[in-house]
Amino acid sequence: MTRTPLAQLTPLEQLRAPRLPRRLVQLMIGLLLYGFSMAMMIEATLGLDPWDVLHAGLVEQTGWSFGTIVIVVGLGVLLLWIPLRQMPGLGTVANAVVIGVATDASLALITPPDALAPRLAMVLGGVALNGLAGALYIGSQLGPGPRDGLMTGLVRRTGLSVRLVRTSLELIVLSVGWLLGGAVGLGTVVYALAIGPLVHTMLPWCTVDIGAGDERVLDPDVDRPIAS
Repeated sequence: MTRTPLAQLTPLEQLRAPRLPRRLVQLMIGLLLYGFSMAMMIEATLGLDPWDVLHAGLVEQTGWSFGTIVIVVGLGVLLLWIPLRQMPGLGTVANAVVIGVATDASLALITPPDALAPRLAMVLGGVALNGLAGALYIGSQLGPGPRDGLMTGLVRRTGLSVRLVRTSLELIVLSVGWLLGGAVGLGTVVYALAIGPLVHTMLPWCTVDIGAGDERVLDPDVDRPIAS
């Protein structure tokens, strides 16, 4: 499939680019589905992706809702953009807030299963839905999520490889989250192995063409979203 390029735009250019109404709707759908997919993995109780292990560990320590922690961490990560001279777009701010709200709302709706088979199905469905949701919000071309931008900002400022920075970040948040009591398990492994190929497959279907033919195409194998 021919890929529609992901443009490197300033926040203002993102809003001025063509097809804004379509892109805003796609952004919101992607973020809502992302929150729902996170809730599916949480309720399956078979392990979470690295950033959600951190979120779950902070929930254990604070007693706050999962969605509240997602929002607080997202806003905290945005503060780390300042020394990296990153500028958040509309999608970045929406990512920091909407996913947390959607996660809490979804947790209130989902009944956790007891048997192993439906829990496994919930994990697999959650990972697949997460891949689609990530492709939708990335493909809206309205700015990266806070955690995505932290990774790419560190790459730009340090000169290190994307793979090294991404892996280091995920190992740090996974380790801290595990020490705080976050759930690590089969779902963690499934997510780590599957999310890159899933986004790689789905992103061409979801990227909105804004006529930026000269810009680079994001390679999901190296620039995929590191969770929310």
